[in-house]
Amino acid sequence: MGWTMVVLGRRISGLAASYYLIWAPCPTSECLGGWIRSVRGPDSVIFELGPQGIWPVGSPGSLVSELGLNSEVLPSREVIQLPRTGGALHALPSGIRGLLCPSPPFSKPLFRAGLRDLTTPRGKDPDETVHSLAQRGVSCHGVFELTAVSSASGPAFSVSSKLSKPIIPYNWGCCWGQGGAHSWVQLIRQAWAECWCQWSLCGGLKTLPQALKAHLTSRGVRVLQGQPVCGLSLQAEGQDSSLEADHIISAISASVLSKLLSAEAVPLAYALSTITAVTVAVVNRQYQGAHLPVRGVGHLVPSSEDPVILEIEYDSVAFPEQNGSPPGLRVTVMRGGSWLQTLEELFQQEADKAAATQLGLNEPPSHCLVHLHQKSISQYTLASYEGLAVNDCMKSRRQAAACVLGTEPNSWSSAPTSSCPWWQGFCHP
Repeated sequence: MGWTMVVLGRRISGLAASYYLIWAPCPTSECLGGWIRSVRGPDSVIFELGPQGIWPVGSPGSLVSELGLNSEVLPSREVIQLPRTGGALHALPSGIRGLLCPSPPFSKPLFRAGLRDLTTPRGKDPDETVHSLAQRGVSCHGVFELTAVSSASGPAFSVSSKLSKPIIPYNWGCCWGQGGAHSWVQLIRQAWAECWCQWSLCGGLKTLPQALKAHLTSRGVRVLQGQPVCGLSLQAEGQDSSLEADHIISAISASVLSKLLSAEAVPLAYALSTITAVTVAVVNRQYQGAHLPVRGVGHLVPSSEDPVILEIEYDSVAFPEQNGSPPGLRVTVMRGGSWLQTLEELFQQEADKAAATQLGLNEPPSHCLVHLHQKSISQYTLASYEGLAVNDCMKSRRQAAACVLGTEPNSWSSAPTSSCPWWQGFCHP
């Protein structure tokens, strides 16, 4: 008798798990892909309402190749990200002079920090707080509701945290990159050879979940859209609307999953209910005839500079092919955190102010979209999770499928084993 697998959720992680299994996904919305959403404007401009691009490493590149989307890939080689300090944007130091001489925004040469890092190995614990890691390194990414003292460093510093061992300095881990089992794929090799920093797709990132759905339905997979799951139980109830499964993989948020569990899983439900999530607002803007005062892919805004804005991404620089006709300047203003207000009018006003004061864009935009990702980014404490980017979500889904099937992540021919848990609960975008 065959095995029945069910995946809960419409997010990219659920679709990825579905790709590595033959199962029945149960999304609760008509929009597949979760926070991956792309909108095409009347002049063919592409706005990303979620992630702007994907790192050229790991499962996504392999998946794109297997789905036949190589010709749709748009690479970006822009790597400059500007921190905003003291009311001004600063290019990060580069070259020998940048290492040996102090240059804004740093008051000391980076060479000294590198020497200190050589003598400061990673701690022996499997995870540490953001505050602890920040004392030894840089390059944090993510949206956090918790304080730096209580937030886990794994999601924010996933690459370097995994690579920096007790005898390897933190910054060395940052430089090693993230190769792995998929480096043989032609697309990944091309990305490394051409120094891509991220990539997108011609029609926007939504092309990926759309291609996944088309592939799955062609293989006989049922996608039950618009039919939210009302509960999960270890006991068969026999109702007409029930679905029996041998394994369940969760791709829904921890708080939602905790409410679906039956009395048999009270301890797990309680643990999941303690995982909070942050709301993120994305404001997409396009300007005609405007120019950026700096070159780069975007800039980060610390709370000391602006307590409301997280970052501004320069979409036109990263992917000029999506600027439309006639081409316009595209930027994305991101807000988020536990203090986020949910009034759309405030989002636009704050985006107007940030674009004007930080980039000199004083003219009204020709296009403006506001999208709210309600409770979309789970907040993880120590030793709870290893990453939150699209790459991390898809990798964890591949590992979950491998566990259910009783195989290695790169081998899918073995029969499932009964030693796997009843489900694999990875709760994140």
